[in-house]
This record gives sequence, structure tokens and C-alpha cells, in this order.
Amino acid sequence: MRTPFSDSTPYPSRRSPMYARDGMVAASQPHASQIGRDILAQGGNAVDAAIATAAALTVVEPTGCGIGGDAFALVWIAEDEQGNGELHGLDASGAAPASLSREAVREAGHEKMPLYGWTPVTVPGTPAAWAELSRRFGKLDFATLLAPAIRLADEGFVVSPMIASLWARDEAVFRRNLSGEATRGWFDTFTPKGRAPRAGTWHRCVDQARTLAAIAETQAESFYRGELAERIDAFSRQTGGYLRGSDLATYRPEWVTPISARYRDVELWEIPPSGQGLVALMALRLLDGYPPALRDDPEGLHRQLEAMKLAFTDGQAYITESRHMRQRVEDLLSDAYIEKRRALIGEQAIDPIPGQPAAGGTVYLATADRDGNMVSFIQSNYHGFGSGVVVPGTGIAMQNRGHGFSLDPDHDNCLAPGKKTFHTIIPGFLTRNGKALGPLGVMGGFMQPQGHVQVVTNMVDAGLNPQAALDAPRWQWMGGRTIGIEHAYPASLVRAMAERGHLMKVEHDSRGFGRGQVILRDPETGIYCGGTEPRTDANIAVL
Repeated sequence: MRTPFSDSTPYPSRRSPMYARDGMVAASQPHASQIGRDILAQGGNAVDAAIATAAALTVVEPTGCGIGGDAFALVWIAEDEQGNGELHGLDASGAAPASLSREAVREAGHEKMPLYGWTPVTVPGTPAAWAELSRRFGKLDFATLLAPAIRLADEGFVVSPMIASLWARDEAVFRRNLSGEATRGWFDTFTPKGRAPRAGTWHRCVDQARTLAAIAETQAESFYRGELAERIDAFSRQTGGYLRGSDLATYRPEWVTPISARYRDVELWEIPPSGQGLVALMALRLLDGYPPALRDDPEGLHRQLEAMKLAFTDGQAYITESRHMRQRVEDLLSDAYIEKRRALIGEQAIDPIPGQPAAGGTVYLATADRDGNMVSFIQSNYHGFGSGVVVPGTGIAMQNRGHGFSLDPDHDNCLAPGKKTFHTIIPGFLTRNGKALGPLGVMGGFMQPQGHVQVVTNMVDAGLNPQAALDAPRWQWMGGRTIGIEHAYPASLVRAMAERGHLMKVEHDSRGFGRGQVILRDPETGIYCGGTEPRTDANIAVL
């Protein structure tokens, strides 16, 4: 990466990057990014802006996140204008309820973790994430930060095109799969006129406004140890759920030490397991052993695909809550193990299997302020709207993160009471020689580490600016030797991959290839350069 704003690109960028000095907010919805920008204008810092933006996204993008979901954050707190500072990690994911066990799920007739209903519901961490970030690093009053989201929910907003399409898709899925009292509230809340709202129509959620107000007034205490917790507990008991008030009352988000890997002259930072950021780090470590390649180079693309397959196979075998992992992070990232795995990358595609080290969708946003503080923040209900469970009268859509658990007792990620599952949502952050470059993220389930790797290599190896790096067509490993690839990739490159044994699946629908945001800061000038996702209704707001 020659500078944060390099732009030697073989692909025309769909839009120009944005530049600013005093602050920037990149998010997947214009309403939300503008709210974050307004918070900066009121004297808030990057953390305040992230909280306000995240709260607004639960209103305007319920297809990807909600009050009943999880969150993670990487927070850079600047010490000077030269990019020196410290990176902090916040894990606000929740565990399985104390009464939810592998045996209980099997006794209920399930051979694997279901996707809908109460069974996959884990303790939500998002409200606690907002409150904890505000308590430790915020400048403005917490209620001030949530006020714009409350107003949006109460007064309403215009539904954007991409959200309308996702809303309609999820409604169709829910009508086929949901029934019974536990999930009836989803239709009451999110299809109040009998159908998903169309693009350009007005939508309100007064119940959610009241819930956000209670969270704002109590700094999330109501959600975990107050009236909202009581309502969640009562509805769970009434409709056969496992979640209890005691699970909520004992919940606390956790400050964690971020993990990193060096790639060329930069360091990519991720949240440690149970997040899947480790997959991105392993893939970049594998690729760092080869010289940089142009984007249209068949050999370079083949290596990327093989490196991602190897890293993901290990991740799916070993990643779970860190205290339950039988393989250590440092062993999976060690030189010896990476070299062993790299030796498997040959001229032809392989069907990867996990190695043996030493024994032992979602919304993403990025914010930055005039002082050099930056936040990489992600929150999710896991699968679209989540489990389909909505607590009546609250607008709280409960996540279905527990779907990620295995019921195999020999698997590292096997379900256990009070355990956190393999987590797909991962914020990323780039530094160079210990100085901040900035936040990046690509939301979208298992696409996320793949998106991190592609955006980083686009910027570092191809010299693309943040916007061009996001605009460039993407690929994703889909299991075995199957690779999904966006139709904008040159046909000659697709054929070259097929000749190497990859089963190429050209996709014309870009919704499955992730939606990202990037903000980079030039340590010498303090100027920010931001890019936002062309595959959704994204926007950057600057101060």
C-alpha cells in the first residue's frame, strides 16, 4: 500500500471516494450515516457517532440488525495527530441460555440447530454494547445518542430500495416457515399493512421507539435487569422459550485484546474467537508468502481461492468461544503451521480438510472524528431479521445466532449452556507500523472474512483507494471446490479458474457478496478517505 489513497485500478470505480478532515461516517443507510455526522457536529466523538448510527440502523435496516442482536467493536483512541494511539476490542456477543443444552434440543426433535423460533435465540448483546462504549469512551449523554433513532422509529422513515427487497424476501421465507404464538409478533411488527413495505413507502415502529427510549433512559439496564427484561422473560416462558431473566441479568459485554496478522506493510486487526476474524488473518498469512499479484492474474486469484478455502476449513473446525477451543489462536497463526498449510496450495483446486496444529447478513459502520479517533462497529441479528421471535409490544426482534452451534459432542463448537457460538460478524482495522490507518468491514455472514481479504489485497497489492476496493467484483468460497463469482469478473479469468479445477458459479445477483465500508486516515495530513458499498443503499456523511 503506497499511500492510504492510492488508485491504480484496472476496474473503473462506480463512484469517487469521499475525503474529509474533521469527521466521517460510513454506513449502509443514508439516514443512519447522516445521524452519525450530526452527532459529530454536536461535539460528539467517533464513539458517540458509532452508537447513534448503530441505533438508527436497527430502525432503518431491520433486515440486518436489531435490538435483539449481537455487536462487536474495534475502537482506536488517538494519542496524537501522527496516528499513534491504542486499539480496544469489545465483544458484545451473547451466550446460550442456561437451560439450553444439546440434549434439550435433541429431545425437542431436532437433529441440528433450527434457524427459527426460540431454540436458536442467544442472549442479545447489542444494547449493552452501546451503553458500554458510551460509558468508557463517549463524550455526549447516552440519551442524546439514541434520540435520533427514537425519533425515526416514532415518526417513521422512507424505506430504501435494497432494504425493501430484503424485507420482501424475508417475509416470503417467514410466511413459509413461521407459525405459532412465538413468531406471530414478527408479522404484526414488520408487516403492519399485511405485507413488507415497498421502496419509497413510509414505515413506523412505535413499539421500537418506546423500547429505544427505555434503553436510553436506563443506559440499557431496562433490557437486562428491568422492565424490558421482565417482558422478554415472560414471553419466553409463555411460548416455550429457553431464555430467562437470569440469563439477561448476568450478561456483561467483554473488553478483549484484538488479534492481528501482518500482510505486506500493514497489520489487519480482528476480534478474537468466537469471531471468525481469525479466518481472514490465516488467509492473509498464507498469501503473504507469495509476491503481490495483479487482480487479473490467474495465478494470484487461484492462490487467493485456495488460501481462503484452507483458512475457512480450519476456522469452521476449530473456532468457538476461546475457552472451549482445542487449538490456540497463536498455533493456527504460527509460521510453522502456516507454512505447512501453504505447501498444500498447488496448481489445481483442492477439496480442503482441517489441518492439525500443535495440540493443545448484519450491518457494518465506520466512524472517524477530527481528533483521529476511529471506530469499526458491526451488529447483527444473524440471519436477516433473526429468529422470527418478536416480543409483543416492544419491536425487539430476537437474533438466531445459536443456529451456528453444532450438536456433535466432539465438535469444538458443540452447544453447551452458557457458551458462545462461532460468530460470523467481524469488524476489521488496519494499522501500519503501529499507527492507525482505519476501520474496514464487509457484512454478510460467511462472506465477511472473504470480504476482508479481498478489500485488503485490493488496497495493498492493487493500490486501490477505499471506494475502488469496494467497487471491485468479488468472489466467495461456497464449499468444496465451488466458487461463486460476480459477473463483472472477466470471462477469461473465470475460464482460467475452471481449468484449474474450481467449480465456478457466475452470479448476477450481488446481494450475496457482502456490503462494506472503509475509512482510511493519512497519518501525515490527518485527512480521511472513505469508501462505501455500491451493492446497497450506502452513504458517507462528512463533517
